Amino acid sequence: MADSKDAPFLRRFLGRKEESAPAAEPRWWNRLSKGLSRSSQAIGSSIVDVLAKRKLDRSTLQDLEDALIRADLGIAAATRIAEEVGRGRYEKDVGVEEVKAVLAAEIERVLDPVAKPLEIDARPFVILVVGVNGSGKTTTIGKLAAKFGQDGRRVALVAGDTFRAAAIEQLQVWGARFGATVFAREQGGDAAGLAYDALKAARENDTGILIMDTAGRLQNRTELMAELEKIIRVMKKVDPEAPHAVLLVLDATVGQNALAQVELFGRIAGVTGLVMTKLDGTARGGILVAVAEKFKLPIHFIGVGESAEDLEPFSAHDFARAIAGLEE
Repeated sequence: MADSKDAPFLRRFLGRKEESAPAAEPRWWNRLSKGLSRSSQAIGSSIVDVLAKRKLDRSTLQDLEDALIRADLGIAAATRIAEEVGRGRYEKDVGVEEVKAVLAAEIERVLDPVAKPLEIDARPFVILVVGVNGSGKTTTIGKLAAKFGQDGRRVALVAGDTFRAAAIEQLQVWGARFGATVFAREQGGDAAGLAYDALKAARENDTGILIMDTAGRLQNRTELMAELEKIIRVMKKVDPEAPHAVLLVLDATVGQNALAQVELFGRIAGVTGLVMTKLDGTARGGILVAVAEKFKLPIHFIGVGESAEDLEPFSAHDFARAIAGLEE
């Protein structure tokens, strides 16, 4: 059996769910489990293949560890999960559901400390959104605007991706849809100057939350990295505490490349939290575990689709059960 320290996690997955365990709202649980189905099916198939007609031995556990590494959970988590599965079960027939329960418990153990809500503790609360091209930054900003607006907060958006006319237009559409003010300039305009003017106006107009989009950046675009540093520097001239949050939007489909992105943007922009998108489009959702294990950054939201309802605050317990293929 598992050590006593494992009991609180394992009880949840072996049918004795604790009263304190968070429960997903039914509609969101359905979206989450469906969105993570590619990842859960890939992991489940690997577990079935490993355990088929074999008692648990060292070779079986090594195969299980390799399968979990291929699912992008990361070496540390995969090794720990395999060790936990083997504890007290050597030379025994082990069921797939039992392994899934251990898998979910260990995933939750990694993710629970970083599953933190985004705390809005300033006015205006300035959120700078960063990430590479195609990660879903602009769409995520629109979804956040919808959620904050539903909470009764006054939201303003800044179309800081001045390199793409489509990004400016997209943000204006989101703003019109959810009643958010949008600060924008023509394509090719000065993003840092726009940030300065928008933050000044937000302070004067008693805006609750100001969310700024930025151009997608890659490591080899040094001029864009310099612009990002300038945006932050200019914001601090208006409010020394701004930006209050720097959210890195990660595309789950990139797999292990997400680790390099977190490292890069953490160094350049001082990332304070993560949003992972497009979990519904990949079998590599386990990368969230590897990112959490390595960087320990708060994970605020995850996305499993295109609509505003497909972005929700992150719950370690719900994610762990969904990616392991367990029922709610």
